[in-house]
Amino acid sequence: MIVRADGVVVTNNHVIGEADTIKVVLADRREYDAEVILADARTDLAILRIDAGEEDLPVARLAQIDQMEVGDIVLAIGNPFGIGQTVTSGIVSATARTQVGVSDFGFFLQTDAAVNPGNSGGALVALTGDLVGINTAIFSRTGDTSGIGFAIPASMVRSVLRAALDEGEIIRPWLGIAGQPVTSDIARAVGLDRPGGVMISDLYAGGPAALSGLEPGDVILGIDGEDVVDERGLRFRTATREAGDHVQLLILRDGERSVWDVELALLPEVPERQITRLDGRHPFQGITVGNLSPRFAEELGVDPMRSGVVTLEVSRRSPAGRFGFVRPGDIILNVQNELVASVDDLLAITERPWENWVYRVRRSGRLLDCAVAKNGAVECRVSG
Repeated sequence: MIVRADGVVVTNNHVIGEADTIKVVLADRREYDAEVILADARTDLAILRIDAGEEDLPVARLAQIDQMEVGDIVLAIGNPFGIGQTVTSGIVSATARTQVGVSDFGFFLQTDAAVNPGNSGGALVALTGDLVGINTAIFSRTGDTSGIGFAIPASMVRSVLRAALDEGEIIRPWLGIAGQPVTSDIARAVGLDRPGGVMISDLYAGGPAALSGLEPGDVILGIDGEDVVDERGLRFRTATREAGDHVQLLILRDGERSVWDVELALLPEVPERQITRLDGRHPFQGITVGNLSPRFAEELGVDPMRSGVVTLEVSRRSPAGRFGFVRPGDIILNVQNELVASVDDLLAITERPWENWVYRVRRSGRLLDCAVAKNGAVECRVSG
């Protein structure tokens, strides 16, 4: 959709993919070359720009708030199967569907309006004419519509659009917490009559939640009057705000409910990344590493609460590449039974001569203890 009269266009990131050349074709068959302003795989949104000269293009009007309710009538506009612009109608089936593995910020409008391959990036429009979502995915066993389609809400579109046009990069605000969903067992333990919400398990020191006085064990039940069902929903609600915004959290503590005011902040970049390629005669020769900070972790798709040294790249010709000592994405936690909290720690350890090498990494959510044999073979086992 064209969302600015000067030629700013919104579509899905998966629509443009890795394309070298992108053309935008209007309904009247005019064609324009497009440049990518920003592509965000985590939200599956891409912002493009076309040059229509002095002409003001007609635009889709973004809804001001996520105001849709179940049963509201919506229209889905797209180009299914490449047959040309097509409009289908249906209703909103759900307004906060989170258990959909389409993007990292999985929070979708669900509709039964017919959405087929080719509808991706198209508009989901309310009867007011407002753009309420971007058609993104379908649930189907055959590839054809089954009456279950998903759209990215307009609030997330606005957030990514603002980042593209103002900052040029996406830096999302956060609460600075790690949480877990409230299961039925936890709900009974804390005095809730049903599961729902997010229980705080950890706080980032100096983060917005910690500064506001929240504590581990507190349960977040709502944000700005909207129910919080799980952590994805909470992350979505905060990611669509701006740094400095105040949000009202409904908190359950010791059986009592209260509202807490929390000022959102940008993810900090502490410590600095210190991206370094390692050299020397050791198993980590030829790998590139960096310090994890909340902001860097977010960019890499890692839990922002993680810390340590992350493996960014492994040279295929290096020992690590040939024997698989470490892989991109591994977080190196200790080497030779010494804590690795920073790149400097790793550099200091690898500068000393060692006959044998043992180390611990976090890989795909698992802790692995590894040992390197003299012949270069590596053996890893799941820790603890």
